[in-house]
Amino acid sequence: MIKWLTRNEWGTNLEFGDLRDKGIDIRVRHNRYSRYFLVETKGEGTTKWWRSSNETNFVYGLGQLITRMKTGATRYYYGLALPESTAKIAVCRVPWQAAKKLLIYVFSITRDEKVKQYTWQDLKKIQNKKSKNWAMKKKGSGAFLSKKKVSGTFLPKKSNPSTGSK
Repeated sequence: MIKWLTRNEWGTNLEFGDLRDKGIDIRVRHNRYSRYFLVETKGEGTTKWWRSSNETNFVYGLGQLITRMKTGATRYYYGLALPESTAKIAVCRVPWQAAKKLLIYVFSITRDEKVKQYTWQDLKKIQNKKSKNWAMKKKGSGAFLSKKKVSGTFLPKKSNPSTGSK
């Protein structure tokens, strides 16, 4: 994460803590502007319950980030640096509207240390796409239940007017 920040002009006054430090994990000033990036980092779950561990890491990291938000004349950007599997959770769960208003970015870090930055615009695209897919599945499942299978195709059920049955 630190390499990515320095390559993207966030290198002045770089401060980071070790595992036992309290507070934000990375604090860095932009090279040309009076803006700061505060980044909370989390590792990947290693237990057999890694999915719930990753979910907990995301929620815990977001809480830490929000409780350390600052106000004032200096502009602060906030980042959640997460392993790829945990970042997928964050991208779906951090409301894009909140990310836009609070200047929150999600960083996905692969095992080979490649970093992908998600802006509020990226979150909006992903969440809208996911929402549309969910709505289509829900709509499709209701329509699917009202059809019957006839020789390999699905056709609407027809009622028989003479008997009143379907």
